[in-house]
Amino acid sequence: MSENILIVHENKKARFDYTIVETYEAGLQLMGSEVKSLRNKDVQLKDSYISFKGDEAYLQNAHIAEYKASSYNNHVPERHRKLLMHRNELDEIFEALREKGYSCVPLKIYFKNGRAKLQIALVKGKKTHDKREAIKKRDVSDQIRSSLRRSR
Repeated sequence: MSENILIVHENKKARFDYTIVETYEAGLQLMGSEVKSLRNKDVQLKDSYISFKGDEAYLQNAHIAEYKASSYNNHVPERHRKLLMHRNELDEIFEALREKGYSCVPLKIYFKNGRAKLQIALVKGKKTHDKREAIKKRDVSDQIRSSLRRSR
């Protein structure tokens, strides 16, 4: 059975700001109007993160815009959304977050076989000099690509 994946939004800033240690896939507990907004790609993951309340994980600060065609029964754009994951995965993440320097951030939100999924990552913050190195590498590769285009 082939997987039908439609990427809605990627958090590119997270890949720049953090070193990714491990990734996980989580389902999202959403309202109907939130799913409609996701299908319209009205979502922003820029400053969002994963937090724990008790033994459950929640997506916080993710902005899913209100669905314009919805009536009075619309959702709150930045509410806390519960993540649906296996208990052993939640325990792994929770234990890692207890260690100093680890965080958990969303990388992308997508539909997989019609269901909304969130790719989250266990990350460590990058130092400023690491970010500068990444920028230098990107600039060098861009220059090489542009010089190859010019030589054709």
